Amino acid sequence: MSERPQPYEYCVLRFVPRVERGECYNVGVVLICRARRFLAAHIVFDEPKLRAFAPHLTADQRDALRDALELIPRICAGERDAGPIARLTLGERWHWVAALASTMLQPGPVHTGLCSDPAAVLDRVFAEQVSPSEPGTGSAGLTGRSPSRTNDDDRG
Repeated sequence: MSERPQPYEYCVLRFVPRVERGECYNVGVVLICRARRFLAAHIVFDEPKLRAFAPHLTADQRDALRDALELIPRICAGERDAGPIARLTLGERWHWVAALASTMLQPGPVHTGLCSDPAAVLDRVFAEQVSPSEPGTGSAGLTGRSPSRTNDDDRG
């Protein structure tokens, strides 16, 4: 018997090398389903694509972007060693990751829906919106998932 569908929200994370130009490409998806105590992110870092899309970035800037992307799934999962944001409640972590920003790494609009399996929805949205269309493109996929039940006091 399948579980009753619950509301979820997700946003697509975008890399915007020059904010003033508005050019971007998708680098990840973050999804929350509060009723299932689920918050997770799938991220991809594609260095060849990054170099082609933003040749002006230095090696240090590319490394900083990779580090920021690698941290997002860990923050979503609430890993205590991922910094102070990771120690916030599930809802607070979601709001921090999905908050609008005028940096090179930006969340897109928040979308909503109903689902019985938030992990499957995250996988599907990532495949549709972010995942490289061809295997072996040099992408390093990074994923993270919070436990299905946490001790967080989720008020947000």
